Amino acid sequence: MSYAQSLLAKDEVILHESRQHWLAPLSDSLKAIVLLLVGLLLFTLSMMFTFADVVTTVQRVVAAVIVLVALIWIGIVYASWRAEGYIITNRRVLKVEGLLDKKSGDSSLDKINDAVLKVGIWGRIFHYGDLEILTANDDAIDRYQMLANVVEFKKAMLNAKNALEDGYRGGPAVAAAPVKSAGAAAADDAAGTLAKLADLRDKGAITPAEYEAKKAELLGRM
Repeated sequence: MSYAQSLLAKDEVILHESRQHWLAPLSDSLKAIVLLLVGLLLFTLSMMFTFADVVTTVQRVVAAVIVLVALIWIGIVYASWRAEGYIITNRRVLKVEGLLDKKSGDSSLDKINDAVLKVGIWGRIFHYGDLEILTANDDAIDRYQMLANVVEFKKAMLNAKNALEDGYRGGPAVAAAPVKSAGAAAADDAAGTLAKLADLRDKGAITPAEYEAKKAELLGRM
């Protein structure tokens, strides 16, 4: 079970999951990448140009330390990106982050009024953008930056919100009296009329022939 799943309440289910675009950790690790290139450059220079043994050894050790630090830095950024998640359930929007020390924040669907979507030119090309969730009084309650497939995420969030509100409006079903169709009502009227005609026939008010004629007429109308 993932950490996000452990946060779910009873009868709460995950409807949509996403995370930041892969460009986000790349952007966050630019300094580490530059440091890695510097370390590799120093190591290459130590291989190309031979100095005193001590100087060469120190240069290679420094280069190795720089490369190691850069790789660890990049690894931490990537692992943190993998540990972060943006989740839509049938009740809320949940954000989980943190590699070792986990942190989570959520926004209830019933309190969300709208979501402002910001997608730049690079976002349209690589399919990412920023999403700002607003409350009923248009105060931002959360901001998701460089979210992958942000348009689909917003649609899923609004669909979940509408489904939740439809459930609220539906409420407990109230038993209603069954409504008869027009055909059933006509059949009941005809049966009542036939019963009255049969009573008149039995009393001698109308002849059996007249009763049969009226009966055929009523049945022909149905």
